[in-house]
Amino acid sequence: MGWVWLGVIGAGVFAMLAVLKVDRLLWSMVASALMLGAAGYALQGQPGLAGHSVTTGLAPAPDDSAMLELRDQMLERYTGAAAYLVAADAMTRIGDRRAAVQVLLGGIRIAPTNVVLWTGLANALAAHDANQVSPPALFAFQQAMRLAPKHPAPPFFLGLAYVRAGEFAKARPYWARALTLTPADISYRGEIAARLTLLDRLLDAQDAPDRP
Repeated sequence: MGWVWLGVIGAGVFAMLAVLKVDRLLWSMVASALMLGAAGYALQGQPGLAGHSVTTGLAPAPDDSAMLELRDQMLERYTGAAAYLVAADAMTRIGDRRAAVQVLLGGIRIAPTNVVLWTGLANALAAHDANQVSPPALFAFQQAMRLAPKHPAPPFFLGLAYVRAGEFAKARPYWARALTLTPADISYRGEIAARLTLLDRLLDAQDAPDRP
C-alpha cells in the first residue's frame, strides 16, 4: 500500500507542476527529490508494522510558519527547488537541522546556480549553528546574492539571521537593501518595510541611553 501512495504522491506533484507551467528543465530536481524519498522508503520503510508514536530524541523547532510563508512568497514556492525546501523544512521541524542542510546540499549539487537553494541552505546553516551567522552560512548568503544581486530575498534573510543572532546593527543595511530591491507593487514589500521600521525603533532605543 505504501508504494501505491508513493506513486499517487509522485503523480500529484508532476500534475501540479504541469498545471502551474513550471519550466520542464526544473522537473529533474523534483524527480531527484522524489527518488531520494523512494530510496529511503525502500531501505527503511516497513509498512507491515503497526503504527505507534515515534521519539526521535531531537528538539522540535519553534513554529516559524509566518516567516516560511514570507520566504515562499519571495522565492516562489512552486519552482523545481521547492521540493528540496519542503524536505528541509520537514527536517527542521523535527529538530534535525543537520539533515536539512544535507538535503539542500544535495539540491545544490544538481543545480549549483539556483538562488532559491543557496538561500535555503544559508538559512539552514544559520539555524544549524544556533542561529549564528557562521562563516559557512555567510558564504551561502553571499553566494545567493552573487547569483541574484537584484533579488531581495538573500539580503533580507541574511538580515534576519543577524537579527536572530542579536546583531541588530549588522542586520539593518541588509534589510534596507532588501526593501530597496523590492518593487513597490510586490505584495510582501509591506512585510519588509514593517520589519525595518521595528528594527530602526529597536536601534534607536538601544542608542538612547548613550545620548547626552
